[in-house]
Amino acid sequence: MDPIRVLVADDHTLVRAGIRALLEGLEGVEVVAEAGDGLEALALVEVHRPDFLLTDIAMPRMSGLELTSRVTRDLPSTRVIILSMYSAEEYARRALLAGASGYLLKESGLAELEIAVRAVARGETYLSPAISKHVIVSYLERTGATPAESDRLTPRQREVLRQVVEGKTTKAIARSLGVSAKTVETHRTQLMDRLDIHDLAGLVRYAIRVGLVEAEADL
Repeated sequence: MDPIRVLVADDHTLVRAGIRALLEGLEGVEVVAEAGDGLEALALVEVHRPDFLLTDIAMPRMSGLELTSRVTRDLPSTRVIILSMYSAEEYARRALLAGASGYLLKESGLAELEIAVRAVARGETYLSPAISKHVIVSYLERTGATPAESDRLTPRQREVLRQVVEGKTTKAIARSLGVSAKTVETHRTQLMDRLDIHDLAGLVRYAIRVGLVEAEADL
């Protein structure tokens, strides 16, 4: 299997060296070049055509966001992971809108770095856990994509919803799930708030639309 080829861009020499050492310690990952500013990084991407560009946001001569936009537009075979000290959601949102496939905080450990690289290599989008999930939702909405409807609920909430629309009582649901009736009520309240649906008919229609129940369950 061919190695995952990475180009590292950061304006701090020691930071680049540290990132390179971490990446080269991962099985199947090869660092093909380093860059100290945005323009240099863009030129090196054109030469080496790496699988990944791992870049900081704050870069001399060309920002990481502009670099990301240029690379994903002109060299789409190279995916971009932003490595940043900024945990504010606005930075992550701007990175995704620029075309980045991942946003990783510099405080992350080696394990998370590997998870991010492997995830993006599979074609997924990766955000550090500290970045709220709704950043991805916002990105998808702005680009016209839509996440799977059922992904709006947790697995337990989906199960509670399925049994609710099947007409089971709170006590019956609690027995089937091995939890208290109060826990079931909490899940029901949370899923209704998350879906912004507050009547049984609306819940049934939603459950049918996402495939949790058959149409015969409709009211």
